[in-house]
Amino acid sequence: MSIETHLEELESKRQALKEKLEESLSHPSVDDLEIAEIKRQKLHLKDEIARLQNEIAAA
Repeated sequence: MSIETHLEELESKRQALKEKLEESLSHPSVDDLEIAEIKRQKLHLKDEIARLQNEIAAA
């Protein structure tokens, strides 16, 4: 898998988490721990995306 393909996949996953987070925040019954976990996953993907973009820029 090329870096660009992997980057696109990560962007897609991050967008899906963003949508899941927005959906979860609209329901008052959602557990705060679930929201925190979604945010943690989203941040991890953001960091990985930035790292890959830096690799591409350095190449």
